[in-house]
Amino acid sequence: MAKTSRVHAADLRGISRLTVDGIAGVVDVVEAMHCNIASVPGLRAKSQRRRTHGITGLVYRSIRGIVGLAGYGLDRLLARLAPLLGEHSTWRGRDPLIAALNGVLGDYLAASDNPLAITMRLRSGGIPLPDERATLATAIPQATGKLVVLLHGLCMNDLQWKRKGHDHGAALARDLAYTPVYLHYNSGLHISTNGRAFADMLEALVQRWPVPLTELVVIGHSMGGLVARSACHHGAAKRHAWLQRLDRLVFVGTPHHGAPLERGGNWVDALLASNAYSAPLARLGKIRSAGITDLRYGNLVDEDWIKRDRFERSRDLRVPIALPDGVACYDIAATTGKVAGDLSDLLIGDGIVPLASALGQHANPKLALTFEPSRQWIAYGTSHLDLLSRPEVYAQIHRWLAVPG
Repeated sequence: MAKTSRVHAADLRGISRLTVDGIAGVVDVVEAMHCNIASVPGLRAKSQRRRTHGITGLVYRSIRGIVGLAGYGLDRLLARLAPLLGEHSTWRGRDPLIAALNGVLGDYLAASDNPLAITMRLRSGGIPLPDERATLATAIPQATGKLVVLLHGLCMNDLQWKRKGHDHGAALARDLAYTPVYLHYNSGLHISTNGRAFADMLEALVQRWPVPLTELVVIGHSMGGLVARSACHHGAAKRHAWLQRLDRLVFVGTPHHGAPLERGGNWVDALLASNAYSAPLARLGKIRSAGITDLRYGNLVDEDWIKRDRFERSRDLRVPIALPDGVACYDIAATTGKVAGDLSDLLIGDGIVPLASALGQHANPKLALTFEPSRQWIAYGTSHLDLLSRPEVYAQIHRWLAVPG
């Protein structure tokens, strides 16, 4: 890695805003704990106060005011320096860092107009595709009639499809003449928000594809599979043309029914909130993004979360969404266990997604997904990220797509 790098001016502004907001948030938590400890403790956390009074309150208000003024001044200064700082970074770690930050705080970054918030783009080689048909043909001169669109997972970006020297999209281009296009999106937004935007974006892409389209395939890794399913739902509601052209949908390690890590986080929220002394700390857990809380059960549509407190404990209230009609759907799950029936299958799956969730299995038949047995496959001794690089995983995708639909 080069020792020197150019820094995005927008990155500096975004980091400064996030730092100021973070300091202000910590001040709020400390003041709430100060207030509760100084008060007579009650039995329930609902009786807590979040603001102190008198001289103590004045001190906290002053700190917040100073932090706010400093942040405002720094933001204006960086805005003036933007033309001098350059717009491109040569640091290879930038994109993964920004992607991870968006996964954790992406909804907040977008709502606060933070420059670090990722704007959804379809990209090739990390470069956004142009909006016009003629310029698209120039940008992808090797375009074929076989289009495959790949969607990354939570806290990741489109460039991370390449792992350990392998990229499923590039391999499909080499072996089966597909043209790969990669979605880059803010994984901290609600899955339904990203699904709706992706449906609209795919509709525009299909209309301006530079050569006659003969096949359309979508591959989603992890959360990307949920975004793809949400897009199919929104595409059907809007009667999009791309959904009629969609031939195959491939899920790779997709948590169709959620992931236990987020459900565990929800338990921690409830535990901390149950005590007046620890309740302020529960606010730290509630900074996690809408995209993460959607993974508790695998929310796909607005009705799964709208008008609900996403941090409150609740049962699975999802609207049942079936696999899209007329589309050949394939599913790859993984487990760290070496053989079928290993305890890892039940407990940890691939380390992030349980095997049953990845296979679409559910005790409620209305929520269970029906895949043809020949269109499901389990990768043993494989972790969640290894699904992106294991030769046998690609070999299975290749076998499915090599057969004419």
